[in-house]
Amino acid sequence: MKIGVPKEIKVHEYRVGLVPAGVSELVRAGHEVAVETGAGAGIGFDDSHYRAAGASIAPDAAKVFADAELIVKVKEPQLPECRMLRADQTLFTYLHLAADREQALALMKSGTTAIAYETVTAQDGSLPLLTPMSEVAGRMSVQVGATCLQKANGGFGVLLGGVPGVAPAKVVVLGGGVSGTHAAEMAVGLRADVTVIDRSVKRLRELSAIFGNQLKTQYSTTHAIEELVRDADLVIGAVLIAGAAAPKLVTRDMVRTMKAGAVLVDIAIDQGGCFETSRPTTHAAPTFVEDGVIHYCVTNMPGAVPRTSTFALTNATLPYVKAIADSGWREALARDRGLALGLNVYAGHITHEAVARALDVECRPLR
Repeated sequence: MKIGVPKEIKVHEYRVGLVPAGVSELVRAGHEVAVETGAGAGIGFDDSHYRAAGASIAPDAAKVFADAELIVKVKEPQLPECRMLRADQTLFTYLHLAADREQALALMKSGTTAIAYETVTAQDGSLPLLTPMSEVAGRMSVQVGATCLQKANGGFGVLLGGVPGVAPAKVVVLGGGVSGTHAAEMAVGLRADVTVIDRSVKRLRELSAIFGNQLKTQYSTTHAIEELVRDADLVIGAVLIAGAAAPKLVTRDMVRTMKAGAVLVDIAIDQGGCFETSRPTTHAAPTFVEDGVIHYCVTNMPGAVPRTSTFALTNATLPYVKAIADSGWREALARDRGLALGLNVYAGHITHEAVARALDVECRPLR
């Protein structure tokens, strides 16, 4: 199969769909891989590294899209990329369509077959291609939150871990899943006062067993969120419903009760965000202030650490890329029900129920 890897064009996105080692694996399996020139520069790989792995180097994205049967990316295709897609191509990347109607319509118009990393599902119900970036975003959320809390950056001026004789900052993590757990681990490591909220009592028990008395847990109710958010210095939104828009757990009225200079970091912004006051931002302008509270809502957080993120992501995606390339998307999805759940768009229709519901369009199931 002819596989194309274009350079990412989202603002300050430096990740790439395949590393040279992945290219080598695919070439050894008999596939052709074309990589756009400069695609790997952001993670320390130049064109020579890809040539050595067996790839051809395309002069621009137009050439990649024109020749490839399978397009492998990281972030959702921007509108100029959507216009280069065709009905005889398969796109494999993050899509996050529930929060991006314009992109969804463009993909439907293209007729392409689009498989989304974030809805591919493992046998145990986990999301194996979302997990590595959730891990990165969770860890990053505490770093960026701590930076935003510095007075010079408009924050309240508190150190997350405090010092002897001075209380630590109060950190609230909404959601005890992958990103929330990694956020909690970082915040606990910095000796902050950390509370995780989740609606799964089972998960709260697991977190208590992991962290012991270093971490507080609380069952998720509107009242509990109101109380904790009001007193928090840093709130990290880490809720997820696969494929669907994130629930708005923190309302504007709750934000208004927070102290000036407190910080909200919305990891769920890719799926629309879990704070009512959130709106998408970029690494070029990552924050804004609403009701005196700093909001960090970057839609591609892991893009700030692209080398770590690309290796973590491609470790997980490569087996699926190879399966699609070896057998074609139809056979690959027929063999792997979890991969089949990744199909979001086919022949102009949305095929994933949660995505269709979020976009308020008809769902055409895979069958």
